[in-house]
Amino acid sequence: MDRQGEIDRVRLWFTRFADHYEAGGAASYARIARELAADDDMVGLVATLPEGNKRQPNLLLGAVRFLDGPVDDWAGFKAWVVEHWEPVRKVVLERMTQTNEVRRCAALLPVLATLEGPLGLVEVGSSAGLCLYPDRYAYSYDGADPIGDSPLVLECATSGGVPVPDRVVEVAWRAGVDLNPLDVADEQDVRWLECLIWPGTNEAARRERLRAAAALVAAAGPPPIVAGDLMEVVADLVSRVPAGVTPVVFHGAVLTYLSPARRERFAALMGELPGHWVSYEGWPVLPAVAGARPPVATDLTIAVDGRVVAWAGEHGQSLTWA
Repeated sequence: MDRQGEIDRVRLWFTRFADHYEAGGAASYARIARELAADDDMVGLVATLPEGNKRQPNLLLGAVRFLDGPVDDWAGFKAWVVEHWEPVRKVVLERMTQTNEVRRCAALLPVLATLEGPLGLVEVGSSAGLCLYPDRYAYSYDGADPIGDSPLVLECATSGGVPVPDRVVEVAWRAGVDLNPLDVADEQDVRWLECLIWPGTNEAARRERLRAAAALVAAAGPPPIVAGDLMEVVADLVSRVPAGVTPVVFHGAVLTYLSPARRERFAALMGELPGHWVSYEGWPVLPAVAGARPPVATDLTIAVDGRVVAWAGEHGQSLTWA
């Protein structure tokens, strides 16, 4: 791609994310992303990063927060980034966007409960593996008494007749794959996850859930997370699931980082593996899935083996049965 094409792509990406940030209640991020898209100097700076996900707005903003830079207003953000560009660039190149939103387990639990257990979970894009422990959290649906016994209660609003289970699922085996696995026992890795949480009204609650989940997973013993490409690792992990245990490959907001061609190859691979495939993604990511578009524009689509079963808030805050 020529230089002008790269510049235009950066502008478009930040403009689209500005809309997304606004919808997600991150007003300061929305302002910064929109101003950056219109600023020739900053667009040019971002375009010096490797093409692809290293130019993603979430990654840049997370890197600035990781270095204790300002993300409250555009003028302060721009001045600070220009002055500290080399350390910002270093963090961007070393880190990845790896949001580990544990509340998604609340949206996944009723789905997982429909599958014959015990389950062997294989999470693609597992980050620190917090979502590999749906059996270690408690759940409250629509304000009802919690299901499960845990100091961390994940709340979720439901509609459409969600088959809320009366107990947490039984997980007999678990593992994950990530290009850059994070360690819940590493303070800097957990801090990086905190820096990926968008500022706004939901920030404090999300940070509290993240810290609580990280403490639980660290105490339980972090699951094995293999460093590698999902296409090259997932089949091997599925083959390791013990006999008598149902393999379940799942992922949340991960395939958006793959090219359309790789998404198609991944979907084809899922059709070849034993067990089940649970996807929790934005509807355009898997266009072959019929009826994937959610009634609420900001929701993600949950499908089992390529069939839509529900739509959920991107952070697991709501679940609508299809």
